[in-house]
Amino acid sequence: MRTLLPLALLLATLPASARTLGSLEFTDCQLAQPGTGATVRAQCATLEVPEDPARPEGRKIGLKVALAAARAAEPEPDLVIFFAGGPGQSATESYASVAGGFARLRDKRHVVFMDQRGTGGSNPLACKLPEGIDASQTPTAAVQVQMAKDCLAGLDADASQYTTTVAASDVEALRQALGAPKLNLYGASYGTRMAQEYARQHPDAVRSIILDGVVPPELVLGSEHAINLEAALKQILGQCAGQDGCAKAFGDPYATLHALLDQARDAPVTVAMRDPASHAARDVRLDEGTVALIARLFAYAPETAALLPLLLDEAAKGRPQSLLAQAALVYDSLTGSINHGMQLSVVCAEDAPRMQARPEDGDLVLGDSLVSVTLNQCSAWPKGPVSKDFHQPLSTDIPTLLLSGEFDPVTPPRYAEQVLATLGKARHLVGKGQGHILLARGCTPRLAAQFVDKLDPKGLDAKCLDPLGSTPFFINYNGAEP
Repeated sequence: MRTLLPLALLLATLPASARTLGSLEFTDCQLAQPGTGATVRAQCATLEVPEDPARPEGRKIGLKVALAAARAAEPEPDLVIFFAGGPGQSATESYASVAGGFARLRDKRHVVFMDQRGTGGSNPLACKLPEGIDASQTPTAAVQVQMAKDCLAGLDADASQYTTTVAASDVEALRQALGAPKLNLYGASYGTRMAQEYARQHPDAVRSIILDGVVPPELVLGSEHAINLEAALKQILGQCAGQDGCAKAFGDPYATLHALLDQARDAPVTVAMRDPASHAARDVRLDEGTVALIARLFAYAPETAALLPLLLDEAAKGRPQSLLAQAALVYDSLTGSINHGMQLSVVCAEDAPRMQARPEDGDLVLGDSLVSVTLNQCSAWPKGPVSKDFHQPLSTDIPTLLLSGEFDPVTPPRYAEQVLATLGKARHLVGKGQGHILLARGCTPRLAAQFVDKLDPKGLDAKCLDPLGSTPFFINYNGAEP
């Protein structure tokens, strides 16, 4: 006598095939993060939208959409949608690195992510670094402007139509194409700006919001990067100075960092070394920009922050190869993940008009060049639509969960507190010792899923976050103290 398999089990044994949601047909695809070996299986589709929403009969662009399907046989009707950071990052390219954070959300719900226009598979606005330009050096103002003009001339796009406000209309077009389900928004870093703008434009479409690494609408992007990084480095490296083993090995790493910056500024050198990825011979410049780049990007996560005292100490003692190898890896990865043209379309329209030079940042690790570079390039870049209330605080009773890392060098917890002040049903959770983006850390995936299930941020039992903390500092190349 044959036993009939339950339908869910039968479907699980069949090869994956096309899946239709609303009017979109998804087919199997593999999503990879450039520069890494990280890949995930998903299903992909293309959504066609007008490049200029005010001219619906004009030029069309295709937007890449991906689906990480729910594990439930009968998923909840509402979907989770992921907004990537940057601005300029591709959601489909970055999903592989954060997929673990969505694991519990996928128990009951589909997760959808779309490359924001200008990124990834959505008519990317990528700018290549011209030959002969040293990536670690700040070009002259004239060169900065010319680089923006050259990039713009090489794009097949109306770059004015790639702002957050315009992209929010794409999200609504996607929702309609999917059958108009309610959406649970998850935004990371710049993606929190995208989430807040969409919630402002389409509040009735939003069921819940998770903001991770929160950007207040009032913030001028880039204007506080230097002071935020300095505060985070003081905290992170100050921990080392306060621990006997780390202090004995490295003294005061924060002072070492500034001494190394002074040394690299006054006497930059080019070091012959082996490329850390290909092992090919490679010359890498040790200068102020390289040191600042490593200090900034290694502060983003506790695992890399744990290496900073060792790398700085080695470089200060005339052995910079390890620091430079990390700089090469980080820079190569970064240049492949950010679509600079899209970044300019966002920042030049939304932030540059309110941006001012900050000479007081000159003595900080990051320096004062970021604002001037942005203003110079934006002088040559078209400015697109920005909604009327774009920079006003989001005021809503939509259930919202805000997440921060204690030592986040770019979106510190005070930003989330600023946004929290105008939300009616919200809660802010801070991960001890953590950096930028909290979703995949500790029990946060479970808390996020519980929040989306019950829509009760105050009712979450977040004690499971208490064990989080900083990664022990490497005392030598063998690791931390026993």
